[in-house]
Amino acid sequence: MKRILAKSALVLLAAAVPVTATAEPAISGQWKNPKGSVVVRLGPCGNAICGVVVNASEHAKDTARKGGTPHLIGTRILAGLRPTSDGSFKGQVFDPKRNIHAPATVRMLGPDALSIEGCAFLGLVCKEQRWTRVS
Repeated sequence: MKRILAKSALVLLAAAVPVTATAEPAISGQWKNPKGSVVVRLGPCGNAICGVVVNASEHAKDTARKGGTPHLIGTRILAGLRPTSDGSFKGQVFDPKRNIHAPATVRMLGPDALSIEGCAFLGLVCKEQRWTRVS
């Protein structure tokens, strides 16, 4: 009887643990822009990775408002990021200062640094920023 109960407990425990558990991508976490005026939380959203503004200076909020983004906190500025074969992530970036969506490439430069490049107007205008992880 003890064997049956022990086996039943193991079966129930195994059923409770997801079989397809995946590790959090290294890109996940909180990151700040070069000026330290905006902090973005990168993490899973659906089957991709997104970045949402979680903190911003008053100057950054004012600049975003002037560009047409009334509420910078909570704004998704990176969306649909998916890993590529070269280790980078491709998706979309939103520039609240200019109210522009553009294709983006995000690359890990190390455990605490990443590069975000967005290109607008058919790739004619590109901008890159290096962000650092917030501890």
